[in-house]
Amino acid sequence: MFLSKSQRLARFFHQGVPEIWVRFLLAIAGLILAFAAAIFSSVARESGNLWAMLILASAALLLATIVGLTTVPYLARRIGAVRIREAFDYDVTRVGIIYVVTVLLIGIAALNTGNNLLYIVVAVMLAAIVVSGFASALVLRNLELDVRLPEHVFAGRSILARILLRNSRKWLPSFSVNVVSLEKAKSTRHWRWLPSTFTVPRGRPPEKQWIRLPDRQLRRLIDKAASPNIFNGSAYFPYLPARASLISELELKFERRGRYQQERFGLATRFPFAFLTKTRRVPLAREVIVYPSVEPTDEFFEVLPLITGEFASFMRGRGNDLYRIREYMPEDSARHVDWKASAKSGSLKVREFSREDERKLRIVFDNPQVEAISAEAYEGAVALAASLGWHFTGENTDISFVTQGYRGADIYQFLEYLAVVQSQSLPSVIDEIEVADDYNIILTARARGTIPTALWACSYFVFLGNRQ
Repeated sequence: MFLSKSQRLARFFHQGVPEIWVRFLLAIAGLILAFAAAIFSSVARESGNLWAMLILASAALLLATIVGLTTVPYLARRIGAVRIREAFDYDVTRVGIIYVVTVLLIGIAALNTGNNLLYIVVAVMLAAIVVSGFASALVLRNLELDVRLPEHVFAGRSILARILLRNSRKWLPSFSVNVVSLEKAKSTRHWRWLPSTFTVPRGRPPEKQWIRLPDRQLRRLIDKAASPNIFNGSAYFPYLPARASLISELELKFERRGRYQQERFGLATRFPFAFLTKTRRVPLAREVIVYPSVEPTDEFFEVLPLITGEFASFMRGRGNDLYRIREYMPEDSARHVDWKASAKSGSLKVREFSREDERKLRIVFDNPQVEAISAEAYEGAVALAASLGWHFTGENTDISFVTQGYRGADIYQFLEYLAVVQSQSLPSVIDEIEVADDYNIILTARARGTIPTALWACSYFVFLGNRQ
């Protein structure tokens, strides 16, 4: 099958050569034509041909404009997209400032005196700056970063994060590399056109307005602040051999619950002369959910004995069938001592009922509505719910959790919900609770008079913002 010349040319451009090169070559051709038109317009002007000069100058300007609007943005997006993500940031150090000032002073002295030796010194010092920039960029190239965080993180507890840095180069090692955290952009205010409706007259209901036309209104908006960074410290690697990996452990501690995110990290170095700090931005997204603190608080110690006592009384009342008589244990209550069996055996014996091993507990966090309690009381309620759930999970208890956003028996899912929960206008979950074999610990901001009567016999209430 024979192809025509035009078909072969089209096949060459669309299949044999990538589109980026086609656009680049077309841009070069367009600029050459624009340059030729500009030269010929100058020749026409010298010869006095005004119309030829205007036509050629306009063609040169038009060709340059077309290239600038079509090819240059495309090439910038294709070439710069990857480089922008892993671009370098430069910060001049104090040593670098002193060094540059010294070079300028020596250069001025060389110009004033004409001393060849001073010119050589200035050239060597300027070459050192060029070598410093090249060496620092070479040190940061081909480095692979990985940040590993624990699966479960609690507020107020120290954890160890592992930072892994790998040098994938075959021969060249890296020196004096710091893994740093890059600051996030702060919330900014900007103007934006938003859809609206032009109405006449204003202030009346829509059905009573004479004119309603689509419109746009300029408003000033505030961008939502980004989530806080995972860490703001640094991990230092003095020497990283070629084809090697090193791990550095960094201690982290989060004071508050919530979601912490970081989309990129930085690899920084001052190698070799510390004239400037060069930082390579590494796109590496990491997220950690910090659970509320489960450390016992004063309120926890205040309500725990009352909850434990009522819970034990509730479960004992449910056990009617004698399961066995066994030896007395220190944690057993004296009311379960079987005195007849103890007298016969000469040692304390206790009665164990068949349903004492079915300790069913349900923790209900009734998320209060907005402004129902103060922010401080709300954080205390979240911490109390987390502490109670963590405490009874470690006991011999069949525990479950009920909230507006989670229902289940997984303690970590419950803590994850509490980590990011905020007060919101949602219906109370208390009315949905069914009276069953479970004993309920209910944290709520509802008034006492609105609690269903059936729940009082099988529940312990913690009224948020008040002392029980």
